[in-house]
Amino acid sequence: MTASDLRLGIDLGCSRMIGAIVDSHHRVHAERRHDVPIGDYAATVAAIAEMVRTLEADVGIEGLPVGVATPGRLNATRHLMCGSHADWLNNRPLPRDLGATLERGVRTAHKAGCLARAEQLEGAAEGARRVFAAVLGTGVSGALMIDGHLVGGANGFAGAWGHNSLPWPSAAEVRAAPSCGCGLAGCIETWLSGPGMSNDHVRRGGHTLTVPDIVARAEAGERLAGITLRDWLARSARALATVINLTQPEVIVVGGGLSRIRWLYSEVPKIWGRHCVADDPQTTLVAAAHGDASIARGAALLWPARAE
Repeated sequence: MTASDLRLGIDLGCSRMIGAIVDSHHRVHAERRHDVPIGDYAATVAAIAEMVRTLEADVGIEGLPVGVATPGRLNATRHLMCGSHADWLNNRPLPRDLGATLERGVRTAHKAGCLARAEQLEGAAEGARRVFAAVLGTGVSGALMIDGHLVGGANGFAGAWGHNSLPWPSAAEVRAAPSCGCGLAGCIETWLSGPGMSNDHVRRGGHTLTVPDIVARAEAGERLAGITLRDWLARSARALATVINLTQPEVIVVGGGLSRIRWLYSEVPKIWGRHCVADDPQTTLVAAAHGDASIARGAALLWPARAE
């Protein structure tokens, strides 16, 4: 193992980060997890830098290329972060500041794009020509990959489905449309994210619960939790049907905390056909093969393997 064979990736979330060092054969040589200093930009930059140094110490090599998967995108004109749920990152030059702290170049990309890279190259979507990556977590985001290349589009936001309106809403959903951080109401993100499911459960008269608690209670037969989960699955099916209609992916690969809901993969494909243009949609829905480390692996891939 040499320095030229290794790259370092960070998956920066709203409350925690995951870091990994991978080689040119996509093997993981070191992996770390750490809390994110919520609300403190300077402390977040310092925490990322500290994780980089710790990972490098784990393998005994310094100065590795660093890629960071971010909850939000870098504005190509202003070179500032935007659209992040970690709102303390918005309007900040994260790559520049992190690069200055580490004294090297740092590349950033949206989390969904990093998920797509990792899973299309060697994961649940390996070999597929047209892949949609969906991140379901604190927020909802997506990315489209065609023939091994991420599609950014004219505005750089291709695949950003979370701030479209929930499709085919019921009358009750229209009345209850939750306010979104983007300034609108009823966005897919407000229904399908982790906070979205928890808030929906409260609106039904339930207690404030985490997603794992709601799912566990539903599986144990609790009626109210079962309804919350059932409706979340139905909304997921409607939202993903629009992705299928617009992009016709061979594979939709799901990452983020809610990707652990096993019912997503068995139940949603049974429902989405009602809303798809194709009579018999052939798109497959799969969980990220690399689990919660997949996005960090994709972040490392922002740098090509270096020659000796």
